[in-house]
Amino acid sequence: MVTGSRAAETRELILVAAERLFAEHGVFAVSNRQVGEAAGQGNNFAVGYHFGTKAELVRAIVRRHAEPVERAREWMLVEIGRSDDVRDWVACLVRPLTEYLAELGSPTWYARFGAQVMTDPSLRQIIIDEALSTEPMRRILDGLNRCLPAVPLPVHLERSAMARTLITHTCAERERALAEGTPTSRATWEDTATGLVDAIVGMWLAPVTGA
Repeated sequence: MVTGSRAAETRELILVAAERLFAEHGVFAVSNRQVGEAAGQGNNFAVGYHFGTKAELVRAIVRRHAEPVERAREWMLVEIGRSDDVRDWVACLVRPLTEYLAELGSPTWYARFGAQVMTDPSLRQIIIDEALSTEPMRRILDGLNRCLPAVPLPVHLERSAMARTLITHTCAERERALAEGTPTSRATWEDTATGLVDAIVGMWLAPVTGA
């Protein structure tokens, strides 16, 4: 019989192994058997037993990292209050994630895992739904939308998607470079966040032509 503590330990081992393998190879290129082996599980059915579908395994990995990021967002929301500065709200989107990745050290795989999932049409909605379901994120988006200039809805949706893509892939590329020991465009995660905030604010405030 598997005890609660043993089951929790097994789940954690599977989550860590799956995150790394998915980050390096893509979600559907990795089998449950490979995840189980990497997690030190002799039972080929361990992953399915603990998580069911691959989509639920992906969701569990996302939730494993969500709490510290959302807690940092809550602190930032207290600091900026009812700010009318677009930059403050964009920083709330970006900096909690980059600070968390910095705290994890190197190598990490979470940013690359996110990039892999976001390029998969059948799984990307999991990350989007999980992010939008939190109270801090809803408050950030409300504050951002309040400060943004009026643009046509298609442009707003397009720029939202661009911002997600920029954050996801910039963090993934930096994480990959750190893991491989290759040069990075910015010296620190804090500097990376500053560059992202600059770019996203500029994009949101850019003129709209041809729409």
